[in-house]
Amino acid sequence: MDRTSQTWKVTPDLLGIIDASGIFTDTNPAWFTTLGLLPEEIESRQFFDFLHPDDMSRTEAAFERVKQGKPVLQFENRYRHKDGSYRWLSWNAVPEGERFYCSARDVTKAKENAANLASREQEAHFREQFIAVLGHDLRNPLSAIGATLRLLENEPQSAKALEILALGRQSVTRMSALINDILDFARSRLGEGIEITRSDSAELRPVLAQTVEEIRLANPGTPITENYSFTDPLNCDTDRIAQLVSNLLSNAVTHGAQGKPVIVTAREDGSDFTLSVANQGDPIPEATMALLFEPFTRTDTRESQNGLGLGLYIAQQIARAHGGLIVAASDRQQTIFTLRMPRQG
Repeated sequence: MDRTSQTWKVTPDLLGIIDASGIFTDTNPAWFTTLGLLPEEIESRQFFDFLHPDDMSRTEAAFERVKQGKPVLQFENRYRHKDGSYRWLSWNAVPEGERFYCSARDVTKAKENAANLASREQEAHFREQFIAVLGHDLRNPLSAIGATLRLLENEPQSAKALEILALGRQSVTRMSALINDILDFARSRLGEGIEITRSDSAELRPVLAQTVEEIRLANPGTPITENYSFTDPLNCDTDRIAQLVSNLLSNAVTHGAQGKPVIVTAREDGSDFTLSVANQGDPIPEATMALLFEPFTRTDTRESQNGLGLGLYIAQQIARAHGGLIVAASDRQQTIFTLRMPRQG
């Protein structure tokens, strides 16, 4: 090989000549570009001196094949850079008499990309399996338990038995809500995001009224007032907005002052729709405010409080899926959560 050849000088591939004992006798400038090694740092050195220890046995076997007169194509191993790191190289080597001509190409980036792709595929598989467990393996048995309890309630039962069945049904409802929260959390954090199904003719008023009434019936000791001044329809997913409102209301009832009213206000503001839920009571600590919409954040650490601390996080994700945002403000007068989103998406 002629060292004056322009190809030898300018090619980005590492070119070299190795003698029968495995010693470099000639190298091109690309060795410095790729591995930071000057010719005098390579030539007269063993080919194996720069190898990653874990690749030694494979490379020795490949070298033996070349010594037997067989070319080696696209053989990959790791070679040590002058800075101590390793680069993945893809080798081609052909024998000619007592010498071997070799070329190598840096494929480190390609190997990293392949590893990242494999990792993402593994994560995607985990996500699918995790969501499948929540969506089927946990939900379905719970639905069966709920259906069984309802059937038993329709049969003649003693007052005590009916009370126990009602408690069981409440537990099923609470567990179902927890599973739904975890499912939404998993989807939002593992790449799919909160799912919404918009309708440009959504009638939100009756949905809000029903959601508020459900919370009111479950919490008879807390007065809830409604103040609506908007016109339907809106472009939104009414089920998801109902979930958002339910989460905000449940939070207000749980953390508000006992017996003090919770106020739900919904109105038009230009091209936006705004909805707020306000309660009286102790203000939220400043340190908690900074983390309010993070998952598993709870403003009340009493063991008697239900939930996983996902309600506000999920509400915010629903708002974002609608192109909106929830903001919170808290002082000694009131704590208020306000949703603002476009009326028409």
